[in-house]
Amino acid sequence: MGTIAVATRKTARKAKGDGHLRRAEILKVAERIFVAEGYEGATIRRIAEEVGVSSTALYMHFTDKGCILQEICSETFRDLLARNQEIASRPVDPVVRTRMMLEAYMRWGLANPNAYQLVYCAPGPVSTEPMPVGTAEMSRQCYDIFADVVRQIAAEGRLRTGTAETAAQVLWMACHGIVALRIGRLQVEWTAQDELMRVALDGLLNGLLVD
Repeated sequence: MGTIAVATRKTARKAKGDGHLRRAEILKVAERIFVAEGYEGATIRRIAEEVGVSSTALYMHFTDKGCILQEICSETFRDLLARNQEIASRPVDPVVRTRMMLEAYMRWGLANPNAYQLVYCAPGPVSTEPMPVGTAEMSRQCYDIFADVVRQIAAEGRLRTGTAETAAQVLWMACHGIVALRIGRLQVEWTAQDELMRVALDGLLNGLLVD
């Protein structure tokens, strides 16, 4: 029986194909497994079997599963950066834009828990490869775009307390806490997601801004 199983597995393996397409397929399969089973529950062997290649073949594309997740992160960060850029450019009150950006940030984090935990919650590197420079830069740009809008509020004299930098950091940190706890404490019976975000943003902005 063991011999038959091995033979069947080998025939299921895919022939070598275009490197770019195979790499994209690995990322697609890995993301699905990360979402379904979490980062710790996924293995290179499992990802390779789902793709239909050997673990050795997969290692030709990625050093380890942390490297795979980092590339997935880069893709999701492009989406967050694009959202921030679009919201920041809207010709509306900076308070409205601040609220929209904070809500977009929380929704992005809740929709991409693995990427969020890797970038904002991991205590240290999960990969032998460093975080891609592009990913770190996009993360910095996302915050800078947001902070610039908060600076506009401060320039109009509408901050109740603190500086623009402090206000921007507090707003970000508070929203981070909501995302991190919701995706990291699944056993807690949290209030509905939209309600949590609404109450948090109402409290934060009403407390920091002059009426």
